[in-house]
Amino acid sequence: MIKTRIIKREYDSLAIKTAVPLLAILLALLVGGLFLYFSGYNPGETFLRMYKGAFGSSYAISETIVKAIPLMLAGLAVSLAFRMKLWNIGAEGQIYMGAFAASGVALTLGDLSSWILLPLMFIAGFAGGAVWGYIPGALRGYWQVNETITSLMLNYVAIFWVNFLVFGPWKDPASKGFPLTPRFSLNGYLTTLGDSRVHMGLIIAFIIAIVFYLILKYSRWGYEIKVIGESQNAARYAGMNVARNIILVMLISGGIAGITGMIEVSGITHRLQQDISPGYGYTAIIVAWLARLNPFAIILVAFLFGALLVGGFGVQTFGIPYSIVLMLQGSVLFFLLAGEFLIKYKIVLSRKEAN
Repeated sequence: MIKTRIIKREYDSLAIKTAVPLLAILLALLVGGLFLYFSGYNPGETFLRMYKGAFGSSYAISETIVKAIPLMLAGLAVSLAFRMKLWNIGAEGQIYMGAFAASGVALTLGDLSSWILLPLMFIAGFAGGAVWGYIPGALRGYWQVNETITSLMLNYVAIFWVNFLVFGPWKDPASKGFPLTPRFSLNGYLTTLGDSRVHMGLIIAFIIAIVFYLILKYSRWGYEIKVIGESQNAARYAGMNVARNIILVMLISGGIAGITGMIEVSGITHRLQQDISPGYGYTAIIVAWLARLNPFAIILVAFLFGALLVGGFGVQTFGIPYSIVLMLQGSVLFFLLAGEFLIKYKIVLSRKEAN
């Protein structure tokens, strides 16, 4: 008779940490393939078209990078909070608030030189997102209010606030009824790389990833983040200010997400508009977990998810619904969460003698 036991792993296995995300991707592709097959589409042909749509030309690759940039930044934002076991689900709202604050600066001070205007927009974008991260951080740090719920609810407040502005006081009279603000002055445009739409946000994402890596690996504050994430009681016993660190991490996490919003309005749309983020804040959660919260891995995984988004838009021209992309994202998250069990525990089979 076979007996099954579940045993907690004594140490983290690099092989398991690597294998589980890869297995999650493969299983998600398998589920997506089955979905396509039973929907009457050819899975192999669909995936090939998605690949060509994302990597088939220099233009396709540049568009993949454009989609990857906000995922890189938002993924880095939520990963910082996740390292302290703070579940910042509010990156979407923080992106909107960053876009709102940066747009306010661009629309008000558009005549300033780009050397002054862009840094002001950057600071405003960070501040807008930081305020939206501070609120659930303070509630958690001082009163132990669940940050998952508060950060999630604040998403809707931010989205409807932006909708109010673009449908109301900030609406461009020349937009012919569309919910758009007036276009920014050229001084509020981020510099692009060559003739593509790839902008300086890519460089900013790389810089933030490097800074995060150095802080988390070599600084005292990075050590405190790790200790508090493992055990708040142990951190308090060691003299660490847990509440202050919770607020600071959520504030910076929200601020980086706010920079994402600033970069989208300054580098891509050049105005504030409805649906400025098509769910980047939520997709970033998958990106961060798939990368195991490693800053450099987040850059790579965000690029792959950017390819998934661009490839998904490409297959729509062949009559294949874009929902397949959303389903693949959901499948990856589902299998990742299931894989967390395999990372923390192992299943041991043993033979049990019958009485």
